[in-house]
Amino acid sequence: MAGHSKFKNIMHRKGAQDKKRSKLFSKLARDITVAAKSGMPDPDMNPRLRLAVNNAKAQSMPKDNIDRAIKKASSGEDDNLEDVRYEGFGPEGIGIIVEALTDNRNRTAGAVRSIFSKNGGNLGETGSVSFMFDNLGQIIYDADVASEDDMFEAAIEAGAQDVEPNDIDTDDDGNEIKRHIIWTAREDLQMVIDGLSEKFGDPLSTNIVWKPQNTITVTGDKVSTLIKLMDALEDDDDVQAIYANCDIPDEELAKLDI
Repeated sequence: MAGHSKFKNIMHRKGAQDKKRSKLFSKLARDITVAAKSGMPDPDMNPRLRLAVNNAKAQSMPKDNIDRAIKKASSGEDDNLEDVRYEGFGPEGIGIIVEALTDNRNRTAGAVRSIFSKNGGNLGETGSVSFMFDNLGQIIYDADVASEDDMFEAAIEAGAQDVEPNDIDTDDDGNEIKRHIIWTAREDLQMVIDGLSEKFGDPLSTNIVWKPQNTITVTGDKVSTLIKLMDALEDDDDVQAIYANCDIPDEELAKLDI
């Protein structure tokens, strides 16, 4: 569940086809449960829960799974789960932010540190990477719902900061798809979602993400090393999302069997 579009594209090519959906649903369910515990167990009354539910729906998570995850918030299970963030560096000095949900900080920190060290990176101090990113609201629509001009006008009117029209992404089957990415201030995300939903219906996904201010191009042997690092982080059960300020040219990806 990576945030930046280019990095998300890379992760799709790397492993979306063979990723176990049950594992993805498990991570989404944990996020829903923790969100429900943080406020009212009603998405209409709890913005964080509403975002978690929207993300689960975007991944085609069944409604029964979503309802169970919300009800689990009142069962007393997972009471010790807490949000943690780790910051580190990959090959070529790539900045990486890892968001996790854990009931054991020592276990998760040890696992994340080990993944970094075994894959050409190193774990840094809090703040060592995040200053190179902006924590923003992100809304994604299929490009077919509106023209570039109509989406831009509607988004700005709703209070968005910027729009990336016709961004190219890759679906689970490796097909290229076009989407509009709308960026908002963190605190304005729900307001913009509401405004756009009235005109274009529900978005493909909504989230609060770490967007890199600048990207670092990675080429050559470092590409496979970086992808192995990201893949290992993605596979950790406690890791919920990964963000990186990398840019891997398509011609470099074409050289690899991913």
